[in-house]
Amino acid sequence: MKVVITGSSGFIGFHAAKKFLDNGFEVTGIDNENDYYDKELKINRRKILLRNENFKFECTDLSKNTIIEKLNEISPDYIVNLAAQAGVRHSLKFPHDYTRSNIDSFLNILEYAKTSDSLQHVVYASTSSVYGANTDLPFQESHGVDHPLQYYAVTKRANELMAHSYSNLYNIRTTGLRFFTVYGPWGRPDMALFLFTDAILKGEPIKVFNNGNHKRDFTYVDDIVQGIFLSTTDTKFINPEDHRFKNPSISKFPFRILNIGRGKPENLEDFITEIEENLGKKANKEYLPMQPGDVPTSHADISEIMKLGYKPETSISKGVKNFIKWYLDYYNIKIWSLS
Repeated sequence: MKVVITGSSGFIGFHAAKKFLDNGFEVTGIDNENDYYDKELKINRRKILLRNENFKFECTDLSKNTIIEKLNEISPDYIVNLAAQAGVRHSLKFPHDYTRSNIDSFLNILEYAKTSDSLQHVVYASTSSVYGANTDLPFQESHGVDHPLQYYAVTKRANELMAHSYSNLYNIRTTGLRFFTVYGPWGRPDMALFLFTDAILKGEPIKVFNNGNHKRDFTYVDDIVQGIFLSTTDTKFINPEDHRFKNPSISKFPFRILNIGRGKPENLEDFITEIEENLGKKANKEYLPMQPGDVPTSHADISEIMKLGYKPETSISKGVKNFIKWYLDYYNIKIWSLS
């Protein structure tokens, strides 16, 4: 079986590619390896994947129409679209990057899918940010998502609507996965765990927004990729007769949306404590107001994806410890507190 994973040099895409390779798939990774953050990190992820003879790599821009011809050449059984311009705060300054990377690119994938004879399923990354101003917790797929708080969430919600229209028009199986605060080894340098670890080691202050009152459904990357794999290879869809006013996450067409998180929100302060304990150093905390476009709490109801066998098992204690070990090894940093 062949799978295309877009964003394969990125954080989640890299781990997803490894998961599919470990399960015997032929994997083609697609990534433009842009300079949104340290390119060397992306290149090193790719080099690890290329050690497997079943991995092939294409460096190309998904927003260009030429990608459709390339996908025709590959003729995959599955596409897992994890390529995106990520980052909530970045979207406040550079919204056009998100239109090109998140909307134009996904449209090209759907345009390929509508004529493919081999493709069984398109799975794509959405985000918990689509819940926006919703304050009903935990977030359920059936909740309304019509009040986004920043443009990043708008583009991801647009992906969900685009997928539904193509599922209707061309009978394409599509699954959108709403990720909740993914973290772990090989993470992005602009994410909190990476930023906090770097600052603490340097003795610099860390910026703690919402005065430390955030709660997040921190989800370890290995658990996330387990959910990606299970949802990709599962092609059973619930098709209720009357879907219109009951649950916008499912449809009479082959379309669904699933939350993918841990289902256990943690206090940001507790997350920081785990970093401090693993580094053997206290953080110098700079408490700040909540940032524009942010929410105080995220909490996933994961009952739907658990029906596929999904079972997140990694505590923040174990997950942060694994990240710190990777970080120190990758950057060749020696500290006395770790054995």
